Amino acid sequence: MKFKKILFTSLLLLIGISLFAQNRTGVQNELANKSLWGIFLKGLGVGFLAALQPCIYAMIPVTVSFFLKRSTSRSQGLKNALFYSLSIISIFTVIGVGITLIFGDNALYQISSSAGFNIFVFILFLIFGISFLGAFEINLPSSWANKIDSKASTGSYSGIFFMALTLVIVSFSCTVPFISGLTKLISQEKQRLAPALGFMGFSLALALPFALFALFPGLLNKMAKAGGWLNTMKVSFGFLELALSLKFLSNADLAYHWRILDREVYLSLWIVIFLLLGIYLLGKLKFSHDDDLPKNDYGHPYLTVTRTFFAITVLAFVVYMIPGLFGAPLKGISAWIPETKTQDFNLNKSALQNATDTSANKNLVADTDKVKPKKYTNFLESEILGADAFFDYEEALTAAKKMNKPVMIDFTGHSCANCRKMESEVLNQDEIRNTLKNDFVIASLYVDDKFELPENEQYTSKNDGSLIKRMGAKNLDFEATIANSNAQPLYIFVDKDGKLITNAGGYEPGIDRFKKILEDVKTEFKKRFP
Repeated sequence: MKFKKILFTSLLLLIGISLFAQNRTGVQNELANKSLWGIFLKGLGVGFLAALQPCIYAMIPVTVSFFLKRSTSRSQGLKNALFYSLSIISIFTVIGVGITLIFGDNALYQISSSAGFNIFVFILFLIFGISFLGAFEINLPSSWANKIDSKASTGSYSGIFFMALTLVIVSFSCTVPFISGLTKLISQEKQRLAPALGFMGFSLALALPFALFALFPGLLNKMAKAGGWLNTMKVSFGFLELALSLKFLSNADLAYHWRILDREVYLSLWIVIFLLLGIYLLGKLKFSHDDDLPKNDYGHPYLTVTRTFFAITVLAFVVYMIPGLFGAPLKGISAWIPETKTQDFNLNKSALQNATDTSANKNLVADTDKVKPKKYTNFLESEILGADAFFDYEEALTAAKKMNKPVMIDFTGHSCANCRKMESEVLNQDEIRNTLKNDFVIASLYVDDKFELPENEQYTSKNDGSLIKRMGAKNLDFEATIANSNAQPLYIFVDKDGKLITNAGGYEPGIDRFKKILEDVKTEFKKRFP
């Protein structure tokens, strides 16, 4: 009980510190002026923010299900949770800084966006999901188990370390804004202690919630009998892991344009998976290792109130997703599902297109002044419905000069969860979308696209000396040059000569802020080009 009070007090203290720390906007420009203690607090605050990002959620059910089998007592659960959190901290602090020093700022990002890594995590989640549905048990060979017993469970801790390593790499797409600031300190000022303290503060905040999740299964196993609701929870996690595995396969599919997991296919699989989970929670679907539902005094099986509400939630989620098959934006899960441009049948897009065509016919003279994008349009499409987007910066700048408009550079990514949220919550809102469509040239630059550039467009980066061979690497290198950042999303506004107007930052919900930015950019552009 004393341990719980200490843990709870520490959590409140750390949350208080994180709220006291400034938000993550402008991290790259402020880090150099912070004391070592300030950098640690900054890392702590941003770590808590990162723990709320969409790409972190995927690891929560995996973490809980992984430790369900390993934490057989409170003391064992405490040891596992402590080792897990220390592993996360050590990986971020030591390996993160080391990779940056050796390979440069973008090494971890390249790993996290690669097809090999995403497919590996997809297979890992798939195996965990199938295992928890009861198909098989994931156990070490008996000879290994005997050695583990005789050597203080060495294999057990190595498995925990592996889970921590997986969390670190999976979370990198969300943690990159702060990490990019630290790596700039390393490369520009050659300071070693400041980045280490920043990584330590960041990873401490990120590790704390997962330490609680890792500890929780040990408490569950102490309270619960074998089978029953604990087994129901394991099976539910199995369904969740099957659904979450598709996100990682989708990341690779989008980056390489395989088109095997388009939006309607992805949603169909999610609808089926969660429908089966809802049926399972209602007791209408059973696996071989499931217990019977509890019975009342008359011998009739019944559902508990808790289980009923979980079933209602899951089935309501299924109903919510169904309109997405016809093009509904599904804002609540836009960060998790593929881009709308991968959907062939989209009623929402058709309606907007019809409205656009009608408007264009009313003003044919204005429409003739438009310059349409050509480069990469055979496999890329604007995520701002009804508005054209250029996927090559030079082409966008040429169009801006002809149309006398400012350019919004949208640094985005196929696997960027916050990019999809920003598009859904802000950029595709009517007043924002119409302003962008009419008064701006949009340059959507994908930093994780794997399209290989022609040999005459390949070059050596002036930032890190690497050979730039792919479109995504080119855009990421350009982002580092123009914004001294490698975070996504990032919105940079320039005039038709490519000169900076403003850096609008990254993901921030609410259209009022972005509406004001657009008006300010238009005002500044008119001053420069009356």
